[in-house]
Amino acid sequence: MHEAMELKVLNTAGAETGEVVTLRDDIFGAEISEHAMYLDVKSILANRRQGTHKSKTRGEVRGGGKKPLRQKGTGNARQGSTRSPLHIGGGTIFGPVPHSYDQKVNKKVKLLARRSALSSKAKDGQIIVVEDFRLEQIKTKPFADILKNLGLSEKKTLMLTPEYDTIMTRSGRNIEVLTIMSAEKASTYDILHSKTVLVQKTALKKIEETLG
Repeated sequence: MHEAMELKVLNTAGAETGEVVTLRDDIFGAEISEHAMYLDVKSILANRRQGTHKSKTRGEVRGGGKKPLRQKGTGNARQGSTRSPLHIGGGTIFGPVPHSYDQKVNKKVKLLARRSALSSKAKDGQIIVVEDFRLEQIKTKPFADILKNLGLSEKKTLMLTPEYDTIMTRSGRNIEVLTIMSAEKASTYDILHSKTVLVQKTALKKIEETLG
């Protein structure tokens, strides 16, 4: 077992507060399972698919009531409808039909995947811990300034908060590089899809409760 990782806590001005937090080794220093992450991300993306695609069969396309040719004597194959799949404007053979794309991944694999994703980010130095802060009103500029202070203005950032905060979420939604989520909701895909994971200090406890 290697040494637990320690990170300095920064304030919203981007300066060190003097406080240091220890990242739990079983969550942020775990053995990284590429396969678990692959399975979890694959299932997340599959489950987002609506599966509402549909093409019409010969029984569903419009028209075709009249027989196009007489049955015999023309020298052609017999034809019963202009809406046969062999005709222009006809139905589709074996076309797509609505169905679910859901893929199930068991809970242990999902936990392993999320731990692996966080451990991967920690290993690459892509986790920043910031002191807890709140915004008094819905305003984008203060949030943009905080990201600038932390050097994250142009980095795709996932910010994890202890719980869902309407003011924070609405203040940050116009910042293209930023996604804000409560710590327990962040999936393997969310973590891997960001360049930096910005964690509020209290949100670390939530991550430990969820993944520990």
